[in-house]
Amino acid sequence: MPEPGQHLLLEIALDLASSLTNDDRFDRLLTALRKAIPCDAIALLAYRTPHAIPLAIQGLSPDTRGRRFAVGEHPRFAAMAEAQKPVRFPADSPLPDPYDGLLLNDDSAIPIHACMGLPLFVDSQLLGFLTFDSLTPGVFDHIGERTLDMVSALAAATLKAAIQLDALERQAQHNTQVMQTLTLDAMAQGGNSLLGDSLPMLALKQELALVAPSDFTVLVLGETGVGKELVARTLHAQSARKGAPLVHLNCAALPEQLIESELFGHTKGAFTGADSARPGKFLLADGGTLFLDEVGELSPGTQSKLLRALQSGEIQPVGQDKVRQVDVRVIAATNRDLKTEVAAGRFRADLYHRLSVYPILVPPLRERGGDILLLAGFFLENTRRKLGLAQLKLAQATQDLLMRYDWPGNVRELEHCISRAALNAIREQGRHGVLTLAPGHCALEPVSPAPLPTAPPPGTAQADLRLAVEDYQRQLIREALLANDHSWAGAARALNLDRANLQRLGKRLGVVVSKGL
Repeated sequence: MPEPGQHLLLEIALDLASSLTNDDRFDRLLTALRKAIPCDAIALLAYRTPHAIPLAIQGLSPDTRGRRFAVGEHPRFAAMAEAQKPVRFPADSPLPDPYDGLLLNDDSAIPIHACMGLPLFVDSQLLGFLTFDSLTPGVFDHIGERTLDMVSALAAATLKAAIQLDALERQAQHNTQVMQTLTLDAMAQGGNSLLGDSLPMLALKQELALVAPSDFTVLVLGETGVGKELVARTLHAQSARKGAPLVHLNCAALPEQLIESELFGHTKGAFTGADSARPGKFLLADGGTLFLDEVGELSPGTQSKLLRALQSGEIQPVGQDKVRQVDVRVIAATNRDLKTEVAAGRFRADLYHRLSVYPILVPPLRERGGDILLLAGFFLENTRRKLGLAQLKLAQATQDLLMRYDWPGNVRELEHCISRAALNAIREQGRHGVLTLAPGHCALEPVSPAPLPTAPPPGTAQADLRLAVEDYQRQLIREALLANDHSWAGAARALNLDRANLQRLGKRLGVVVSKGL
């Protein structure tokens, strides 16, 4: 195979220099490299100890973006990192390939025959990986070392620039040197952050970044299973209290006679069974954050005592006359409509206002578009590791099902769905090789297909025609994005449109896709 010339690599560098966003840079880099080095799949991954995290993919199943590959558990990533130079794995390599069975639109579970990996180092620091995969054996064997070194340097520079730009954007947002340090920490710990790049999730992350540095009490609202506890953890991790404890109390899990003791502690002999003194959650969280989950379940008596603690910062353990002062930030969460509870007399209005200094609504999964497959990939990799499997993948029909399903149980239901489907697949296919999760493995309620458009009755207003046209445009754009790894550039080529024009049209139509760093 002829090597890509230096002029082509120069064109790639110039093209990247004209890109304005990290998404655009990554997409252009992979598109150009596929022209220079033909392959069936290519991926750019960031190394955030201990995981290799996909930032951009082409030719792989969309759920790959949500996976977090533990480098120590994937021998090929570990081999790349150890070699510190491009590695071409032989076709008969015994090392399992993390992408086996994940090629786009390929349900045959054929193992990948050619694999090449480039570790991306800058100043002796591993920033990430660039991987090439092909079903054609030996396709990468004739590429010169100098060419691979140039490609590695170009990709590493692109990734480093993206990390630096992300840090600078965060620094500008917070306008302090401290926040720059937090940004670098966040890059290193990205695997534990909120996962999702849909417009509702981007808006949520912006809200969290805004309120986290303050000491304001936050009320996290949302349906069951949307991830309210993870939001609380994110708020704590981005706050000045991150080095202090984050203490969690589920207010619905304890009987009323014990909740006061759990909150404020008790002395020895304060009540039957109190054989020793015990500190409460407020004292344990002193200097840090107290997360009160299901706060809407508190009894009226406990509500009044909680209000006192919020107002004065004072707590009084059960059985003790002495009052103690604590410094605690409270984050509360509930799936109840507390305004309705206040109107019905079941929740104190003054406590509600104390808790809802800054309310945050976590979006349900059904409103998060492409995040569904992103999260599915994350849960697939976790499940694969827990069950000791070689590979788990979603059939195309299963991807379509997950995207159409309404998810009344939200992210928690999706996680349980993936776990259930994996066990059902093991029962049918055994534990070896690539296991493909079919729609039947998910055991979800049937999803009714969207009704076909019908001809409007005579005399329908012109606005109805406009809405019908917009619905059709929206459908075409979503299908093109799904077929092109959620890439705006790929969808634009498929629809024969300018990418910028397509993005503007998609924004106006409210089309939400998974993208971003």
